[in-house]
Amino acid sequence: GVVDASARAKTRIMGGPMGGSSAPLAPEKGVFPLDHFGECKKTMRSYLSCLKRHGNDASACRELSRAYLACRMDRELMSPQPLEELGFSKEDATPGGKR
Repeated sequence: GVVDASARAKTRIMGGPMGGSSAPLAPEKGVFPLDHFGECKKTMRSYLSCLKRHGNDASACRELSRAYLACRMDRELMSPQPLEELGFSKEDATPGGKR
């Protein structure tokens, strides 16, 4: 009846059955804040340009990928974690893969 329609409308307006009162959840792995201030934009553009030059071969752009992830972690745009856990080896840490 009338009450049911009103309740459904309120649910749609409030964003769900919880009425929007639930606490925000931490982002899932692989989801991170946007770089609103462009702090890592130069590194990101270099990486994307590298991909374009190398036909989207990410292995050719590993150093830039690593630099981009490090930039995001340094600026707290993603959770810090060892780059080895993200698929990089210790040899990837310096240009040319040499330590």
